Amino acid sequence: MKRSLLISTICLSLGFGSFAQTGKDSVTLKDYQRATELLSYNTYPKVKNARVSARWIDEDSFWYQADGENSEEYVLVNAKNGKKQTASSKEALLKNPDNNTQERNYNRTEVVSPNGKKVVFIKDWNLYVRDLETGEEKQLTEDGEKNFGYATDNAGWRKSDRPIVLWSPDSEKIATFKQDQRHVSDMYLVDTKVGEPELQEWKYPLPTDEEIIKIHRVIIDVENAEVINLKVPADPRRGTLCDDISCSGGFDDNEWSEDSEQLAFVSSTRDHKTAKLRIADAETGEVRDVLEETVSTQYESGQGSINWRFLPDSDEIIWYSEKDNWGHLYLYDSETGKLKNQITKGDFVVTALLKVDEKSRKLYFLANGREDGRDPYFNHFYSVKFNGSGLKLLTPEDGNHTISISPEGEYFIDNFSQPNVPNQAVLRSMKGKLISKLEKADVTGLEEAGWKAPTPITVKSRDGKWDLYGLMFTPTNLDKNKKYPVVNYIYPGPQGGGVGSRSFRPSRSDHQALAELGFVVVIIDGTCNPGRSKDFHDACYGNMADNTLEDQISGIRQLAEKYPYMDLDHVGIWGHSGGGFATAAAMFRYPEFYKVGISESGNHDNRNYEDDWGERYIGLLDGDNYEKQANQNFAENLQGKLLLAHGAVDDNVPPYNTYLVVDALIKANKDFDLIIFPHARHGYGQDSYYMMRRRWDYFVENLMGAKHPKNFEINPKK
Repeated sequence: MKRSLLISTICLSLGFGSFAQTGKDSVTLKDYQRATELLSYNTYPKVKNARVSARWIDEDSFWYQADGENSEEYVLVNAKNGKKQTASSKEALLKNPDNNTQERNYNRTEVVSPNGKKVVFIKDWNLYVRDLETGEEKQLTEDGEKNFGYATDNAGWRKSDRPIVLWSPDSEKIATFKQDQRHVSDMYLVDTKVGEPELQEWKYPLPTDEEIIKIHRVIIDVENAEVINLKVPADPRRGTLCDDISCSGGFDDNEWSEDSEQLAFVSSTRDHKTAKLRIADAETGEVRDVLEETVSTQYESGQGSINWRFLPDSDEIIWYSEKDNWGHLYLYDSETGKLKNQITKGDFVVTALLKVDEKSRKLYFLANGREDGRDPYFNHFYSVKFNGSGLKLLTPEDGNHTISISPEGEYFIDNFSQPNVPNQAVLRSMKGKLISKLEKADVTGLEEAGWKAPTPITVKSRDGKWDLYGLMFTPTNLDKNKKYPVVNYIYPGPQGGGVGSRSFRPSRSDHQALAELGFVVVIIDGTCNPGRSKDFHDACYGNMADNTLEDQISGIRQLAEKYPYMDLDHVGIWGHSGGGFATAAAMFRYPEFYKVGISESGNHDNRNYEDDWGERYIGLLDGDNYEKQANQNFAENLQGKLLLAHGAVDDNVPPYNTYLVVDALIKANKDFDLIIFPHARHGYGQDSYYMMRRRWDYFVENLMGAKHPKNFEINPKK
């Protein structure tokens, strides 16, 4: 017995098989209840005037709803001078309280024309138009057939019955496509029920498919029900912004001329390496190529916004490019395709072009990283002339800025904040002049409830080349003399990072709630995330299995030097979707560092995930380039505790991704845990709080080494 005790003591001192020294051998029901107080359904109601969402009445006035001292109030603002009037109701404040509402006599599967008189919809793979005044329906196309229909968005992870169209400004034409998905893979899911299970089947293209979905571009003359085929070969179903042809819900990468006679559009190659801007004649279907950009990795047109513009009145194109390693705007001649000048320059990233003033030849845009000494992910608002001169910062405050421009473009409302600094809202002229301070968020209720903000963190990348940014969450009763296990939340992108919005949030997922149970929760946006330079974003191109994991490990070690209460002998990791992929990769590739992992709905083998994501960030399937990144091939390396979870009817990342890992773990004779949600899709829906509780239990039991309350229920309705 003495020898066993000695061995146990040595093991504890070395950290093998021991648990973090937080002084806890159990986490109580009261602790769990306290954690739920830090979830969004409890924290958001405690914030007053979280942001201003204005509704413009005309160019010089708007109203918004605010939180008064004891009740809701309504505020009317004169935009010219910033003067405010308040009342307890809209009716008391506004002459016509319903001036911003229109009677909607169409449904979500119909797209209304600019003049509000017609809607277009899909029926039996063809397009129809309905007159909203008379109710008369007319068939616009005749040759649509199953899996080769008009305006459909019913394949891959996005499925909708709403047509993908772009009405012309005169409401007489529609730009759309006939989508050929006959030759791509079918996906099958089974929904569990008593008796015969329900089979779900739809088209889901994969990187292993020889052909992908193609779109045959058309313009439809609505009055005459005439289909004009654009005289170009069918394009791969690709866009310049996200892994769908419709990031916005409409027909992206298309712009009509104001006279409805020309249509500008961008054709993208299957691998996203080449984007070609073209202009079509709406009457004849003739198409001419204007300009083309080819990159070695992947072309994208912005961050959260497509930033090219067609300016037919001046025969110009505004084009977005990262050719100088930063996302910038360029001015081209639309007749010759020649570059006229670069508009924005410098070590910063234009993220979203919000307004083009052709009369004054000025642009208004959001950008990241230009202001020294600030988080490079903070958006600021700028103006610049077409010729590149006169660049002006319009939002000087340090923070992440969200901009809402008035209808005629004379004013803008700016909501700005930081992850740990509550929101302020101001009204400014488009020249940047401060007209009025509208509201400042009041977090007194949060603070009285014991809430505290996350800590912004900065660490160096694995190679010391870049600064990396993130957030850290610690218990509100943190004792710096104790050791706390570390939980690394990860979402490696590459289309976005784990932090998410840089604006203030009273809760971010369950990070603070989990910390409250006795953990330090760390989020680091590693290299390969967007919003920075091109080489930063492309650092992992072709190897998504990188998952920024070396950045995460390096960053956590740096933090532990600064915050010695972090116990690096007990590091866990969790993530969902791409974060689920990263979590399993962490447990298999870095088992000495990560001891406990929870992998939710991971795309573990991108040969089993929808084609557009992998082909954008990995490239086309070539030999074993996908296979060597697949998580199941490394499952035999598992040493710690791993919980896998997936929705059985996940139509974004099909559950077969996780089943591949399960199969490999069984064959490797490894212990692991598994939760399958029989009726859940990618986000788990009504099962999400159950998963959250199981996540808390898993880290408490296996990373902290403590007992937890049994069958605790997280229920926002209680």
